[in-house]
Amino acid sequence: MIETAMILAAGRGERLRPLTDTVPKPLIPVGGRSMLDRAIDRLTAHGVRKIVVNVHHLGEQIASHLAGRAAVVHEERLLETGGSVKNALPLLGNGPFFVVNGDGLWRDGPLPMLDRMASAWDPRHMDALLLLHPLARTIGREPMDRGDYFLDADGRARHRRAADGAPYLFASVSVCAAGLFRDSPDEPFSLLKLWTRAEGAGRLRGLVHDGQWFHIGTPQALAEAEKALA
Repeated sequence: MIETAMILAAGRGERLRPLTDTVPKPLIPVGGRSMLDRAIDRLTAHGVRKIVVNVHHLGEQIASHLAGRAAVVHEERLLETGGSVKNALPLLGNGPFFVVNGDGLWRDGPLPMLDRMASAWDPRHMDALLLLHPLARTIGREPMDRGDYFLDADGRARHRRAADGAPYLFASVSVCAAGLFRDSPDEPFSLLKLWTRAEGAGRLRGLVHDGQWFHIGTPQALAEAEKALA
């Protein structure tokens, strides 16, 4: 069991405007419950005892909504995904911990996805474990989506880089070791930078999600998710 998690909730959600002009993307309801609440529900059900949430855009709304259910880190400037986690490391401890995008939305398969991730985590061979989802089965898939990763038979994840496409999307959830952030930049940076370094060392793995996963990037994708959850 992994007992610590960070939810990334600082982004502006530009492509969901005008909704996100007044409501932060993680608080937009889908099927009657916000994406942020759904993520917290799943983390709590898994047994996560400490949740850290970073905020920036309309951050006071998120802080007020959480009402003490999580530790809130206010960012004066956007630090990007990697910089945000590094900034919160004093609260996250020595790892491992889940990192969940605040707009991540999934349905479990036969077993809870977070349980599968925790069971697959092996610090002897991994610095990061990524949840992957088949591109072809993504709800809310957009024409520009070309996939992110290939997956080897031994579970090693390889980024598509210059390839025209890859069969799997990164599905908004990862497990990271605290040591992954050793010698990381002090300025804003993407988690992809550290995952690429782990990949080069043979310490990046992927796990394929066996339930539904929703890519909610646009109002059209939001409507598609609403229909599926109804």
